[in-house]
Amino acid sequence: MKMIRLKIDGKLVVAPEGTTILNAALKAGIYIPHLCYMEMKEVGYKNDCASCRICVVQIKGMNRLIPSCSTPIKEGMEVITNSSEVMHKRRVVLELMLSDHPKDCLICGKNGNCELQKLAISFGIREMRFAGKEGKHDKQHSISITRDITKCIMCRRCETMCGDIQGCGILTGVDRGFNVIVNTAFNKNLLETNCTMCGQCVAVCPVGALYETDNTFKLVEDLMNPKKKVIVQVAPAVRVAIGELFGVAPGIDMTKKLTTALKRLGFDGVFDTNFAADVTIMEEATELKERILSSLKGEKDVKLPLFTSCCPAWVRFVELNYPEFRDNLSTTKSPQQIFGALAKEFWAKEKEIDKKDLVCVSIMPCTAKKYEASREEFVRDGVADVDYSITTRELGRLLKQYNINLLEMPEGEFDLPLGESTGAADIFGRTGGVLEAAARTLYEWISNGKLENLDFVPLRGFEEVRTAEIEVEGINLRVAVVHGLGAARKLLEEIKNGRGHFDAIEVMACKGGCVGGGGQPYHHGDFEIVKKRAEGLQVIDYHKELRESHENPCVIDLYETYLGEANGELAHKLLHTHYIDRKNK
Repeated sequence: MKMIRLKIDGKLVVAPEGTTILNAALKAGIYIPHLCYMEMKEVGYKNDCASCRICVVQIKGMNRLIPSCSTPIKEGMEVITNSSEVMHKRRVVLELMLSDHPKDCLICGKNGNCELQKLAISFGIREMRFAGKEGKHDKQHSISITRDITKCIMCRRCETMCGDIQGCGILTGVDRGFNVIVNTAFNKNLLETNCTMCGQCVAVCPVGALYETDNTFKLVEDLMNPKKKVIVQVAPAVRVAIGELFGVAPGIDMTKKLTTALKRLGFDGVFDTNFAADVTIMEEATELKERILSSLKGEKDVKLPLFTSCCPAWVRFVELNYPEFRDNLSTTKSPQQIFGALAKEFWAKEKEIDKKDLVCVSIMPCTAKKYEASREEFVRDGVADVDYSITTRELGRLLKQYNINLLEMPEGEFDLPLGESTGAADIFGRTGGVLEAAARTLYEWISNGKLENLDFVPLRGFEEVRTAEIEVEGINLRVAVVHGLGAARKLLEEIKNGRGHFDAIEVMACKGGCVGGGGQPYHHGDFEIVKKRAEGLQVIDYHKELRESHENPCVIDLYETYLGEANGELAHKLLHTHYIDRKNK
């Protein structure tokens, strides 16, 4: 690779050919403010439309300022990032941007996490020299995502993520001049479009134009209601990310401190979604085993590959775009919904609580889980399995409201029996984890032996599609792991066209899996943060005494006492679901 030498603010910088001025400067420790630009090379994301012009710099020999985010470096180039002209132009651009931007920062969904707000602080903006006309657009609330497009600054990050990476194309630039915004077609509510609610648009939006629909006040009201019993479940990806909101490095396991913090909030039961993840494997591995053995017997109409069904954004993606693959989706509910069903059917009875008075709350790294909890298929006898979900970010805000410093909490434990889990459940939170957990159990169930090496390394990593073959008792199982809906679309098209044969495929909508979910602490384009979270989950798995779902003693007791056999009559009634063709609706 050819290396280019240049000077930035008098400092000699060497960077690969093709590098932009902005990236060369940042790698050399020279900060250039930027707003619209974001790049995550690991997942193929790059937004360099140069629309905001905050990152302008001066090039010796040029009579105009140029955007550093879209200008490649050249040999011998001399760049000045902090001349008087540059600083003045940046400030004017920022002031013009603020002139027609809403001023309701105190009640904005991104207050404290707004990149425009941080720039205004760093530039010392204390008064408005220009008075622009603010656009007027009503807020649009969906069950998962709130859109306040009056605050759109046309950075187009969300459009790039939704279109280029997720392959959904829900958001696009509309109108002209001062009225231009990123919007849905015909200004439709997200639920009326093919939006999957994955929340990756929220994750990259620099301002308050997109944010998760907040359920924290609803939770506070329920906790205060003496007629209600409120329990909570915590997803695996949350425990390695929540610490970031309190100054802890990503990937650090905060499970024990988090359980104490949740009990301080006043929950009547603090449980682990991982318990339900172990149950998910019992059901999903059984389903996969039955389909594989039926296929080997030559039975017709066996639907393979079997797709995992833990990710609600992926499930909605199939229903909206590829309903012909609905029968390939595992009918097993996601861990979130399995937990709710078990809690309201069995735990409530044991505690002599009317399930109508039991509020089941989930803490998830995901915005789509809010949507999933609202699906009518997950309502039995007029009672929802899960009443509502809050994100990792929402939980962080709530703890701070209650003056609960996570770092100061003594270590605690989840309540039993719905708090016992294996390492297989922890890795559900990273890409490849669900399939690896299923492979551990499936291998032993088919071979009737003990698996010596529990680590299916080929299923790990961050390539957008990873394939592997697993040999079990002479049976070669071909499997695949996909993260990102754009990559999933490509794989589905290959399967439709007969160019790919697989027995099982794991799909997660978000890059990196749940650790990179739309409800996690903002990583602002640093994918290394997502990787560290995934590594953190793997460390938890390594240190668990039990690492296979079918070895969880509380899960074994659940089946022996209540459910009977996996995928049996009662288990199927409570723990399985069906899917809907939404393509033409």
